[in-house]
Amino acid sequence: MSRILTREAFERLREELHYLKTQRRQEVAAAIAEAREKGDLSENAEYKAAREEQRLLEARIAELEAFLAEAQVWDPTQLDPSRVGLLATVRLLNRKTRQELVYTLVPAVEAQIREGKISVESPVGRALLGRRVGEVVTIQVPAGVLELEILHIQYPA
Repeated sequence: MSRILTREAFERLREELHYLKTQRRQEVAAAIAEAREKGDLSENAEYKAAREEQRLLEARIAELEAFLAEAQVWDPTQLDPSRVGLLATVRLLNRKTRQELVYTLVPAVEAQIREGKISVESPVGRALLGRRVGEVVTIQVPAGVLELEILHIQYPA
């Protein structure tokens, strides 16, 4: 499954990967070499810690490489402003509680529910994608069933 990212998120992850593969790998290798010089490796806590850090670093590098290989950069020129899509801010009405909600749909790596940014890959995000103002979506969530009416769709200028 490809991951949709904004250009900014893609670049931020690519920069992190570059940093980890160049500078951070060298720092960890130096820490391992320094710990090795201290003698008996079987009882060397610094060496074990440095090797564990190296393992975690290589795991993060592999994770980023796989993620970026599948990533699709969002193209705003393909946008239909009448439908909910990536980066849309959507005003919704919970038909059961009559409470209005406002969410912005973002890539999973940028989701921050406290700021009203929900992932397009979340149950609510997936259900809203492609929908229009006036549509009612029924969504099964861990807390039960939500019925949300789309009141307004807005995209960044």
